Amino acid sequence: MIQTRKMLAKLAVDTMIGLVFSFFFIIMLPEISAGGRWIAAAVMFFMAGTSASLVVRELWQRLEHRAFKVRDSRLMIRFIDRLRFSYTIDDLMESISTVLEHDADSSVLYVNAENNYVIYNSPTRIATDPDTLEVLSRNFPENWPEGFYLIDEKLGLVSDFQNARGFFLVYGKLHFYVLCRYMKVFERSVFDTMFYEFVNFQKRTKTITQLTAISELSKEWDMVAETQMSFLPQNMPEIPHLDIAAYFRPLVNVSGDFYDVIPLDENRTFFLLGDVSGKGLASALIMGVISNTVKIIDNKEDLPGVIRAIDTAIKSMHLQDKYAVLFIGIIDTKVMKIRYVNASMADPIIITRAPGGYKIKPLQSTCSLVGIIDLDEIVQEEAPLYRGDVVLMASDGVSEVMDESGVELGDTELYMNTVRNSAHKTARHFVNDIADLVMEYNGDKKLRDDVTMLVAKIEE
Repeated sequence: MIQTRKMLAKLAVDTMIGLVFSFFFIIMLPEISAGGRWIAAAVMFFMAGTSASLVVRELWQRLEHRAFKVRDSRLMIRFIDRLRFSYTIDDLMESISTVLEHDADSSVLYVNAENNYVIYNSPTRIATDPDTLEVLSRNFPENWPEGFYLIDEKLGLVSDFQNARGFFLVYGKLHFYVLCRYMKVFERSVFDTMFYEFVNFQKRTKTITQLTAISELSKEWDMVAETQMSFLPQNMPEIPHLDIAAYFRPLVNVSGDFYDVIPLDENRTFFLLGDVSGKGLASALIMGVISNTVKIIDNKEDLPGVIRAIDTAIKSMHLQDKYAVLFIGIIDTKVMKIRYVNASMADPIIITRAPGGYKIKPLQSTCSLVGIIDLDEIVQEEAPLYRGDVVLMASDGVSEVMDESGVELGDTELYMNTVRNSAHKTARHFVNDIADLVMEYNGDKKLRDDVTMLVAKIEE
């Protein structure tokens, strides 16, 4: 695209200079003698050629600056944004074609260096030339250290952007080469971020491939469940002034429920609990994608931004009729408040001590379902917290469990009384009391849904 613009700019300048030269030669020179006419024409031709070169060079520099430097290397940032939400090799190829090849006029060669297998190459002369692969393989063998590197016009290593004619990323045995003549206009920090997202992309595709292969080829659902469990916290983090506990009981081996606890600093902690529609492999895949998306987001304080990133990630999977309800919040024990977005989760509550006993404050929905419809306005709310408060996040498998007469637990005083009566206990004992109630209320029947809870108690 930039090359086309540069050719058009040069053509326009040449045309303009030609018109000026013609005007001068035809209109003005007839009044001069024959000898003087040729001398004047030669001088004018030299001045026109020099002026055209200077004007073309200036225009090209402006086009390159506008295309590459404006807004902090926007083309590479655009590719990074596409890479961040790529989940398959097809997604990556689409990002390469749209941004690196079409917009940035770059050539790409994506290789497994272990056997020199070309995963992808641009349809350009240099990317399809076997000598290119041979030189790169010789210069950068399969044991090349992971990271980001610059290459010069001879496909050798170079340290400065001024002399670079491309770059490459290495992760494991995978080498991702990008040949671009405009390296000098880019910022190094952009490529550090690109390498980070490239690594995350490889991890995402590996996870999805593992889940799919295990299910479809071996039908070992226990292995799928084990892989899925690795997304959930193995142990609750030790956080000052917070007592945290979780309960997770999937209906079948593979669940659509998920939760996470991520300390942001010594005072603020990010909480997540959600439920993907349906059961089985598709729900497990969505659950894994959501967990991975949340983990790699740098600014978790932007709760509406987190919701939008999750929404984009789910929609990128192209799985029909799949969506999620979820609750995300940040508990700040310094200012004693919780900021949250409730994306249609039914059960988040705060249990707080009052003169007449414990009161229950619901954290109402502030956002629609995620991943299936266009999101309306995402509202972030906040609520005050006090010492001894308990924040309960639970999937609908808790409140919607039914007794023999079909009455849901969440509609009973028994549930509310148990919540109030257990609020003085530790987070672990509180969770166990609610879990025991669910099982007793359900009786001998088979559970109809996953049962998941996440509890945070503000220590006194």
